[in-house]
Amino acid sequence: MATPVIHAQATVNRYGGRIEDYVAIHKWFDFTKSYHPDFRHRALRHHSLGVEECVERFGDYIVNSDNKKVPVKTIGEQHIIEDCGYIPSVSDWLINIQPKRFMMDAKKLERQVA
Repeated sequence: MATPVIHAQATVNRYGGRIEDYVAIHKWFDFTKSYHPDFRHRALRHHSLGVEECVERFGDYIVNSDNKKVPVKTIGEQHIIEDCGYIPSVSDWLINIQPKRFMMDAKKLERQVA
């Protein structure tokens, strides 16, 4: 898995500026590694909704140290493509979750535990 710094360097190579211009965005995408440190952490932000959430958090664009406007959406999309090969939808991730009882009916589970 690429680190936020490696992702940021790829963004520098594409748009100019410095690593520091982009690393906060890439750290945001990969923050979920601290909760689940394998590829499955990507299910939480590496999808089309994650790109929109990133734009909501960081704004429509940043101005890099070369004074160039860079769209946050394209930075996020680049990050996900580098990790996943394409931009999955939320459904692409969720459809692969194996259902467990606690996910479906907490009341039924409480009755069985009591």
